[in-house]
Amino acid sequence: MSRHPQPTSGESARPRYLDLIMGAFAVTLVVSNVASTKVATLDLGAWKPVFDGGTFLFPLTYIFGDILTEVYGYRRTRRVIWFGLAMTLLASVTLGLVALLPTGPDSPTAGAFERVAGFVPQIVLASLVAFFVGEFLNAYVLARLKVATQGRWLWVRTIGSTLVGQGADTLVFAFLAFGIGANALPSSVLWSLIAFNYVYKVALEVLLTPATYGAVRFLKRAEGVDAFDRDTDFNPFRVRS
Repeated sequence: MSRHPQPTSGESARPRYLDLIMGAFAVTLVVSNVASTKVATLDLGAWKPVFDGGTFLFPLTYIFGDILTEVYGYRRTRRVIWFGLAMTLLASVTLGLVALLPTGPDSPTAGAFERVAGFVPQIVLASLVAFFVGEFLNAYVLARLKVATQGRWLWVRTIGSTLVGQGADTLVFAFLAFGIGANALPSSVLWSLIAFNYVYKVALEVLLTPATYGAVRFLKRAEGVDAFDRDTDFNPFRVRS
């Protein structure tokens, strides 16, 4: 019997590791949204890049998305994306409700929590819209490229899909989170944030390509699946397989 996985539609027996990846994916997304409430600047001499705090962790969600689509296929990835969006919305609603509670007279976070939590809904709304557009574009491009390349050149699929998905995500998120409302940034700062975030996210994808290769290789052998989305319905709103 061959030790290598055979190409499938992605609907094999119950996967052993999918729930772990889904949990890590959702936690990474939620933490990134909370961290995005802080806008930071690095002083690198003549260059002072501006970025939001979620920039460090958020690119991992796209790497998870690449691995999920490559191994399990678009249909299962679609359900994981919706799960992550639902958990993000739950976190936002919870923080918003807590912010509305009366603050105790001896609270060490008086005023601070309300200020941060009050900004979270705008961040989450921006993230939900941006992530919906970007992550589904990322999964779609990777799935299509996999069929077109007949499963070869994984690096072309992961980097190519990231260029498209992260580009859309970065633009939508930045304009909705920091381009409108009371927390809007000056246009020069906004474009600096967009440029740094996009370059950083794509660069991290490139740097972590060997790790992506290792994870994909391990999961394909462990799960016995290598999904090819040849006849897949790519409608992002169709959650059921």
